[in-house]
Amino acid sequence: MAAPGENLRINPDRLWGSIHELAEIGPGIAGGSNRQTLTDDDAKGRALFQKWCEAAGMSMGVDQMGTMFATRPGTDPNALPVYVGSHLDTQPTGGRYDGVLGVLAGLEVVRSMNDLGIKTKHPIVVTNWTNEEGARFAPAMMASGVFAGVHTLDYAYGRKDQEGKTFGDELKRIGWVGDEPVGQRKMHAYLEYHIEQGPILEAENKQIGVVTHGQGLWWLEFTLTGKEAHTGSTPMNMRVNAGLAMSRIIEMVQTVAMENQPGAVGGVGQVKFSPNSRNVLPGTVVFTIDIRSPDQAKLDGMRARIEAEAPKICAALGVGCAVEAVGHFDPVAFDPTLVKRVRNAAEKLGYSHMDIISGAGHDACWMNRITPSVMIMCPCVGGLSHNEAEEISKDWAGAGCDVLLHAVLETAEIVG
Repeated sequence: MAAPGENLRINPDRLWGSIHELAEIGPGIAGGSNRQTLTDDDAKGRALFQKWCEAAGMSMGVDQMGTMFATRPGTDPNALPVYVGSHLDTQPTGGRYDGVLGVLAGLEVVRSMNDLGIKTKHPIVVTNWTNEEGARFAPAMMASGVFAGVHTLDYAYGRKDQEGKTFGDELKRIGWVGDEPVGQRKMHAYLEYHIEQGPILEAENKQIGVVTHGQGLWWLEFTLTGKEAHTGSTPMNMRVNAGLAMSRIIEMVQTVAMENQPGAVGGVGQVKFSPNSRNVLPGTVVFTIDIRSPDQAKLDGMRARIEAEAPKICAALGVGCAVEAVGHFDPVAFDPTLVKRVRNAAEKLGYSHMDIISGAGHDACWMNRITPSVMIMCPCVGGLSHNEAEEISKDWAGAGCDVLLHAVLETAEIVG
């Protein structure tokens, strides 16, 4: 029987083929993917993933958040499972690899173990977390957040998309409400493989990112209330312009982020004007500020300053201002033992690697609260993600999956 120290490898062609076969479900308009959570295409992608898992000899469980857990049994019925996963949902104009790579790499680990006849003491569970992206229903990482006790099930079920549809109703509509209570599963460890979504690994010519930490995040949703008025006939000094207030707040966010360099980012990615007509000043503007830092003090300070200065900007223009925190997690330090295990696997396999901090949020950030967790990253071209032009290479995908295989086998303990 093979030992974890031997030069075991996954099948990169099979992994690559699965990624692109899944991408045929919910295709984008420019080569990427639009498989937003709880859509019909999400349901189709789930069904294909379940078919593949069952063909690999795994049994499928689904919890009340629709999260999928595909289990490969271990030899010890009392040993807690090693979980591996990410998400299959995408942004509206997402790439083919964000999230999908981590789920299908977990499947490829199991397929390769089957090929090699490897048994482990601990079961291995490949997981597809529901609504990691938060594109349709905020906040992001919702199902893993409920699992970790950060959110309640009722809170998640009540979240609405921009059409007013609730998460709970849409989950039921697509037929993926499971019977299993959320969070009842116990874990030995959690490992997540993901594209970097940034330019560092490619720029440094490294194949593997050993993720030691994750940035903390606040999503602050602002609702500004002005006065709808004709853009042509309303004098400049008589306007109550919510759009102008938003622009000044965005400039302030840029200043706050720059004054907290290095190790801080801030910006606005979503804006909704109402009535959104060419010749009408907006009566209401809703937008979300995204601020992140691996430094807790910087993160807290940025939020406090933004929430203090935004109302002053609005008051000077006669604009109403309300803010709601719709997403948050503190900076994360991943498990040192698992981090070392990933680093050692990369070295053993001869892959170039470096320590890295995740700039994006991931399900592993919530799992780290309840079980030892770690992340592995591969480069992406130009650091581009959340974009249909997102790209990685088959070699990059395979290298990270090889590291994942070895880290999983060491954690799950090979038998024989």
